[in-house]
Amino acid sequence: MTCLQLGGACNETFEANTFEEIAELSKAHGMKMYKLGDQAHITAMQKMTELMHNPADMKAWYADRKREFEAL
Repeated sequence: MTCLQLGGACNETFEANTFEEIAELSKAHGMKMYKLGDQAHITAMQKMTELMHNPADMKAWYADRKREFEAL
C-alpha cells in the first residue's frame, strides 16, 4: 500500500504481512516526514488527528483501509 492509501501524502510504498504491520510502517514514515518538516505530511497528520476525535469515524476509516489491504 502507499502512504496516500493509508491517509498520508506521498506515493511511498509499504509491504507487510498484516495490516497492523503496515500501519506501523506508515506511522514510522509519517513521524520521519513530520520531523523533516514536510508540510504535506504534517497536513495529512492533522487530518488524521481530527478523524481520531470521532471514534466511530476512525473505526470506519480503519476498517476500510484494512479491507483494502486484505484485497491486495
